[in-house]
Amino acid sequence: MDYAYYKNKNVLVTGGAGFIGTNLCIALRDAGASVVSIDNYFMGSRDNHQADVTYIEGHSKDIASLINIRPDLIFHLAEYSRVAESMNEPAVVFDFNLSGTTQVLEYCRINNVKLVYGASSTKYAKSREDGIEGKHLSPYTFAKSMMSDLVESYGSWYNLDYSIAYFYNVYGKYERSDKYGTVIEIFKNKFLNNEPLPVRLPGTQTRNYTSVLDTVNALLLIGEKGKREEYFICASEAYGIKEVAEMFVGAHIDYLEARSTSRPSGEGDSTTLKGLGWEQKHMLKDYINEIVNSKA
Repeated sequence: MDYAYYKNKNVLVTGGAGFIGTNLCIALRDAGASVVSIDNYFMGSRDNHQADVTYIEGHSKDIASLINIRPDLIFHLAEYSRVAESMNEPAVVFDFNLSGTTQVLEYCRINNVKLVYGASSTKYAKSREDGIEGKHLSPYTFAKSMMSDLVESYGSWYNLDYSIAYFYNVYGKYERSDKYGTVIEIFKNKFLNNEPLPVRLPGTQTRNYTSVLDTVNALLLIGEKGKREEYFICASEAYGIKEVAEMFVGAHIDYLEARSTSRPSGEGDSTTLKGLGWEQKHMLKDYINEIVNSKA
């Protein structure tokens, strides 16, 4: 796609040394933008630093004192982003996701800067059999849901220019494989190291696994054309977790008890996003086949 819109734009990416942030910084730089990242390296890595991107170490709640440019656009990705692990460190979650995001919103309000907020699809996950909604599963899901509501409220209260992008189980380059990593990267590394793949029971819970490349293309479109809307960056096909593990042909599967944060599926409707010109170009099966073939 032609992203000429970004040429010579000043763009700030919070969490720019993280998984999605790194891929986004690369795409923005290649489109001709002047890119600045703020990252406290809790989940990001200095190993992800890219040439011609300016990296500032710090907490997003200190955004006003950390940067000396006036950005044309802010992509806010610097939040805690793991459901199960958030049960163990709620104070960290609320510091990053509540304190940090509130100050990013204040910066955008005061300086009249458009915000693209990276939200979580867990907000719209179907209720479990026990009646618990997706947003009430964990400190993470609660905080992410609250902040997406607050972004919308800032739009209403202060006429803030914003768009909300909902992520759906993103996979791809620069992801982590430790306890803060995604299931696809964890499976990939265990498969390549001949270790069993951990599958939480019942194994039938489905997700829409979406390529980081498709996700970044969506973010660029949203940054340019997005209105005060919610945009669901969601692959069209859904797979059960056991089905995904079986795609790693030859791997042994280790079945584990379900977590308290386990949830049913919750698919997103990408119709509004497609109206901006987005289309899915990458498939999970192809990605996993490349991994399997690389080991053959």
